[in-house]
Amino acid sequence: MGISSDEESEISESEIDDYSEIPYLMLQTGKYKVKVNGNLRCPFCSGKKKQDYKYKELIAHASGVSKGSANRSAKQKANHLALAKYLENELAGDAEPVPRPPVPQLDESEAKPGDIYVWPWMGIVINPLKETDDKEALLDSAYWLKELSRFNPIEVNAFWVEQDSAVGVIAKFNSDWSGFASATELEEEFENKGCSKKEWTEKRGDSESKAYGWCARAEDYNSEGPIGEYLSKEGTLRTISDISQEKAQDRNSVLDELSDIIAMTNEDLNKVQYSYNKTAMSLQRVLDEKKTLHEAYADETKKMQRMSLLKIQRILADKERLSDLLESKMVQLQTWSKQLDKEEALTEQERQKLDEEKKKSDAMNISLQLASREQKIADESVLRLVEEHKRQKEEALNKILQLETQLDTKQTLEMEIQELKGKLQVMKHLGDDDDEAVKLKMKEMTDELEEKKSELEDLEQMNSDLMTKERQSNLEIQAARKKLIAGLTGLLGANTDIGVKRMGELDEIPFLNVCKQRYSADEASIEAATLCSTWQKNVNDISWQPFKHEGTGYKATEVVDENDEKLKKLKGEWGEEVHNAVKTALEELNEYNGSGRYITPELWNFKVGRKATLKEVITFISNDIKTVKRKRT
Repeated sequence: MGISSDEESEISESEIDDYSEIPYLMLQTGKYKVKVNGNLRCPFCSGKKKQDYKYKELIAHASGVSKGSANRSAKQKANHLALAKYLENELAGDAEPVPRPPVPQLDESEAKPGDIYVWPWMGIVINPLKETDDKEALLDSAYWLKELSRFNPIEVNAFWVEQDSAVGVIAKFNSDWSGFASATELEEEFENKGCSKKEWTEKRGDSESKAYGWCARAEDYNSEGPIGEYLSKEGTLRTISDISQEKAQDRNSVLDELSDIIAMTNEDLNKVQYSYNKTAMSLQRVLDEKKTLHEAYADETKKMQRMSLLKIQRILADKERLSDLLESKMVQLQTWSKQLDKEEALTEQERQKLDEEKKKSDAMNISLQLASREQKIADESVLRLVEEHKRQKEEALNKILQLETQLDTKQTLEMEIQELKGKLQVMKHLGDDDDEAVKLKMKEMTDELEEKKSELEDLEQMNSDLMTKERQSNLEIQAARKKLIAGLTGLLGANTDIGVKRMGELDEIPFLNVCKQRYSADEASIEAATLCSTWQKNVNDISWQPFKHEGTGYKATEVVDENDEKLKKLKGEWGEEVHNAVKTALEELNEYNGSGRYITPELWNFKVGRKATLKEVITFISNDIKTVKRKRT
């Protein structure tokens, strides 16, 4: 759906919040459609390749655009801000619920969820004592640990039960479901032999001596004697439902914690992105100001050149006017001198008067000659001044060309500082020390230079803060990766799309394949394991360095040397497949732990064969863990 012509007018960044009310109202009234045929779409990005979104994807898209990148207009940010508010307020019910791991299902034939057992799981064996039996040997816990080893107990304790003249044995198993399976296996074996708890209760006191066994329950926990005392001391009474619910809650709490970590990390990344965008906009404004200042500087330079030319023209005009005036005065004096010569025949009185006038004329003539010489000196000074102004103009033009070249090649605020220094230098060359306007202009430019330096320091501090924040975010992401690796190790493997891969560990399959071709079926697995173990030690040996450098400079890389003697011998003896497995392990160790050369766990995307991102791991845990659990059970 398009946007009306009224909305096409541009808005400023400060008007985004106010403008977002208009598209928000249109979303509420249905003019802009978000749900189309049951799918969620962005009504403001209809021309994009991606049309349909999930709720989380769409709200992430809207929030990201509203917080803004440098290539997004203010109107686009306002529209997507309104979409984010609409999704949170009106379509929150369309958010997908976070899937929870399924509670393990128990077989009804094994146990009922309501049955009360002693937990951690324990098994009880009662062995009545005959006269021929060695009581001390039967009371040895090591003896019973060996006898019951097929059930994998973690601890065995033997007691003397005085009232039954029998040896009582308590086998303690793991507290997880594997321990429960071992305890029930013990009970089933004794039931199949006809030696269950029921038979013991019915035949207690008979002379026949054989061992009876069962899984410890509430009745045994509350019984008197050493067995009851031990059970009440070491265990508690729990139902299957309680234990299943507790395990499920533990898994859910881990997922909730991981989800919170990822959410906080994403929030920090959004803040860093917002700060970056804000800094980019600030830098763009600074560049615009630089362009404006450059244009103003060019206009001011042209104006000063015009003023200097006019001033020179006025000086030349004044010089020409004074020369004409002096010439006319000289002509007038010559005329007066001729007239005085003609009147020499006049009376003495008149001659005296003429002499006086002549003296006056001579004095004036001398003054005029001195004035003429001064004028000539002044003319020479004017010519020198013109030449000096011409030279200074050429130097200023050369300096301007140099500064323009610097302005074209530099893109940072340091260029502006150099530019202002260049302006001050030009002003010093072209300006007059007595010209107050020039001094005022130089002071303004000096103040502007100091302001730019301060702004540059502020920007550098901001960049330092952003780099610190980025490093902190990277550390938090690495901590989350380590926690995921610790939690998923052993749970997922190469049979799933996402799992934990041990980087630098040799793949046993190529060794097994080549050994099957050379040995019998029984010997192949043993030989393959021996060969794989030997080469794993070679791979982990830091003294063996089968690497070489390719490329030069910053493009130089370290790769496995195919001409290494050990590798060539391995390839000749065991073939290409085994050689490639060892080469892959060497490359992984060199990349992930080149100095220590020991195996390092890493989150891995087995589907595409590369390192998995945190987003891929969390998505897999949320969407696919149920399928993985079904396969494992």
